[in-house]
Amino acid sequence: MKVAPTTILPGSERRTPIYAHLYVQVLVAIAAGIVIGHFWPATGEALKPLGDFFIKLVKMIIAPVIFLTVVSGIASMRELSTVGRIAGKAFGYFLFFSTLALIVGLVVANVVQPGAGMNIDPSTLHSAAVDDYSHQAAETSFVGFLMAIVPTTMVSALTEGSILQTLFVAILFGISLLLVGKPGEPILDLVERTAIVVFKLVGILMRVAPIGAFGAIAFTIGKYGAGSLVNLGALVATFYLTSLFFVLVILGAVARLHGFSIFRLIAYLKAELLLVLGTSSSEAALPSLMEKLERAGCDKKIVGLVVPTGYSFNLDGTNIYMTLAALFIAQACNVDLTLGQELALLGVAMLSSKGAAGVTGAGFITLAATLSIVPSVPVAGMALILGVDRFMSECRSLTNFMGNAVATIVVARWENALDRDQLNAVLTNRQTADLMTDNDKTIIEQGG
Repeated sequence: MKVAPTTILPGSERRTPIYAHLYVQVLVAIAAGIVIGHFWPATGEALKPLGDFFIKLVKMIIAPVIFLTVVSGIASMRELSTVGRIAGKAFGYFLFFSTLALIVGLVVANVVQPGAGMNIDPSTLHSAAVDDYSHQAAETSFVGFLMAIVPTTMVSALTEGSILQTLFVAILFGISLLLVGKPGEPILDLVERTAIVVFKLVGILMRVAPIGAFGAIAFTIGKYGAGSLVNLGALVATFYLTSLFFVLVILGAVARLHGFSIFRLIAYLKAELLLVLGTSSSEAALPSLMEKLERAGCDKKIVGLVVPTGYSFNLDGTNIYMTLAALFIAQACNVDLTLGQELALLGVAMLSSKGAAGVTGAGFITLAATLSIVPSVPVAGMALILGVDRFMSECRSLTNFMGNAVATIVVARWENALDRDQLNAVLTNRQTADLMTDNDKTIIEQGG
């Protein structure tokens, strides 16, 4: 359901004060959290519930957002073959770049060798710290992954917080609505009207994002120390640089080939990126990402299908982390992997990484699942990176987020469902009045 464009007379725009922009508020909140965590670490740790509270607020709305957008996107397509074509292109993109991310992590780990020289005896490691993660990893086998996609009931998919289950039910419901045809039009209209209300709720929740970012970063600095931000060691530095290379060079080249700048896209999504940085969760910015991509000219049905699917199947940052961290542990424990063993590790990681939602700790659990299947690398070695995993989680989330933003625009262009003039307008901050809806102006007023 489209909102009628609103005409704005030249010179009549109300300039929003800089302090009213969401990204400025989040940036100030992060800075304040770092100060509190550094000078009053106990207070910083005590502020953890603020971050947790905001994450719970966002998780509360994610299932309805995914369900409504996917159902609306699929049901509004004229033919079922269109759904299959878009899904096929999206999964082809996901498979290629997810595999490329794994290979990049593998190559960098072999070249830099961040774990070399540590000479750790695996038998001396206390694996109790990773037992909980290993237990969760045991439930993430390929068969377990497939079984977990199917919810207990249709309603439980919306109440249990699983992105994959919500996506599964939404796809089935959307296809059924598409096949029903005209009798289902009133339901489709209701879905689209409900989506308007839900996205208004998203806008309301985003107003408390600075509080969530403040609490989350204060806890991180209070617990691990501000010095850790500067000197986290060779593994963390390598991971950040590798992720930066992947986003700016590899995804940047993809963006350039498809007619847009990765730097302008980063600037356009700055508020969401800061929110992801503050909360260490790409899920925190999922609803806002979907809305912004629609405003940037991507067709609603593309956004509704590609973004939620990408959050489970296109995790570039998690993939880089998995091969890099696995080889770091092997190097630290003096385990010499043959080329065949490294390729086997890559193959297992390709399977285990699918379905790891973009939430804090998911990458660590997925790594445990991968190492439990590859016996040559000791799972107990994960205790070496447990202390700094929180910082790597932030980088994983940022890379995952950008990977899915680029993927959506690329698939939209492949489908000729991208308004390139509107994309250029919003990325260069020259969006004209006739391209703005009432919802767009609400986002701008909120600083998005």
